Amino acid sequence: MRPCPPPLANPSRPTLALPQGACDTHCHVFGPAARFPFAGDRAYTPDDAPKERLAALHSLLGISRTVIVQASCHGFDNAAMLDAIAADPANRRGVAQIRMDCPEEEIARLHDGGVRGARFNFMTRITPMPKTEDIDRLMERLAPFGWHAVLHFDSHLISELAPWMRAVPYPFLIDHMGRLFADETDGPCHRALVDLMASSQNAWIKISGAERGSRAGPPFHDMVPIARSLVEAAPDRTLWGTDWPHPVLSGPMPDDGQLVDLLAELVPDAELRQKVLVENPARLYGF
Repeated sequence: MRPCPPPLANPSRPTLALPQGACDTHCHVFGPAARFPFAGDRAYTPDDAPKERLAALHSLLGISRTVIVQASCHGFDNAAMLDAIAADPANRRGVAQIRMDCPEEEIARLHDGGVRGARFNFMTRITPMPKTEDIDRLMERLAPFGWHAVLHFDSHLISELAPWMRAVPYPFLIDHMGRLFADETDGPCHRALVDLMASSQNAWIKISGAERGSRAGPPFHDMVPIARSLVEAAPDRTLWGTDWPHPVLSGPMPDDGQLVDLLAELVPDAELRQKVLVENPARLYGF
């Protein structure tokens, strides 16, 4: 199993004041394993990162709304995520991992529990790659619930997946700036992603994961050009998230307070930050 260091024990309080209703659209809860065991076929084993610790972090950062993304270490058992949503259902939503043949009654149960999207992971070092035709069939079944697809893939797959993404009739959300690296700025993968965001009204993007794409390290300023280009291409379809507790991170563990402060550079215009942090997630997740 891959190593999975824990997040910083004492992140800093950010200097940037976030607007009322600011939403972290990409974070996770892990365990506690004694109550919510990890999947037996997981690729990594994290430390416990329960809902109470996530709530304390968000209080420190000034975040009042949350989208909890099911992580692969819990597999298809979404119980820990549902438990976290149930603690504050008005201000929390979820993105589940479900099997392609998931029964409709299970989909309805997840929807009633606050789930509004299904995540598909193309990271073969973590999980087998899904078939796009299987995703399309499942999303057709999810259409009555109004769910969107969340897509997680490495940057080298952007051009390969772009024709499929342009053709899908449902909204889809790309994780972590398409996992672009800072040294891919203005390269073919970056240009392909910007073009996709500008041309497809179904495409949404998270300007999260600066710590994953940075080559320079904290405070990750070298990811600013990529994030700004994506916001410019799709200002009404851009979201942001912390990715706490930053699972399977190969670089230095980020300070989440500094990630919030980085927003002042990723989205320097205050009105646009209001869209990215409040208005856009409220529209997609029904806050």
